[in-house]
Amino acid sequence: MGYRTLIILVLTLHFGFLAYLVVGGFLAWRWPRTVWLHLAAAAWGVTVVAARLACPLTYAEHWARQRAGETGVRQGFIDRYIEGVIYPERYAVLAQALVAVLVLVSWVGLFHRLRAARPPQPRRRLRWRASR
Repeated sequence: MGYRTLIILVLTLHFGFLAYLVVGGFLAWRWPRTVWLHLAAAAWGVTVVAARLACPLTYAEHWARQRAGETGVRQGFIDRYIEGVIYPERYAVLAQALVAVLVLVSWVGLFHRLRAARPPQPRRRLRWRASR
C-alpha cells in the first residue's frame, strides 16, 4: 500500500470517528448495545480536547505524509480540516459546546427510550400476616 493511500485511509478514519462522536449516541437509539462504543469515543474526545493531546491518527497522518515525500503538517486534524472549513476558527469553543450538547441529548433520549421499552414490573402486594 502506498503512503498516499495510507494518508487517505487515516483521514477517512479520522472523519469517520468525528462523525461517530457527533451522531453515535443517536445510532445507539437504534442499536442500544453500541452505546458503550459511543461512551468510549466520547471519553476519548473529551480527553483529547481537555488535555490537549494529539490523536494517534494525527501522528499516523504526519508519518505517512513524510514518507510520501510531503512536509509534515504542524496542525492537528481539526485545526487543518474542520476549523475554518466547516465553521470559522473563532467559533471553535461554540462548536465544541454544540457537539457536547448533541451527545448529551442523544444519551438522554437513549435513556428515555430504554426506560419506555422496558416492560413494567408487576407490583408486589404486601401481605400482612396475622400474628399467632
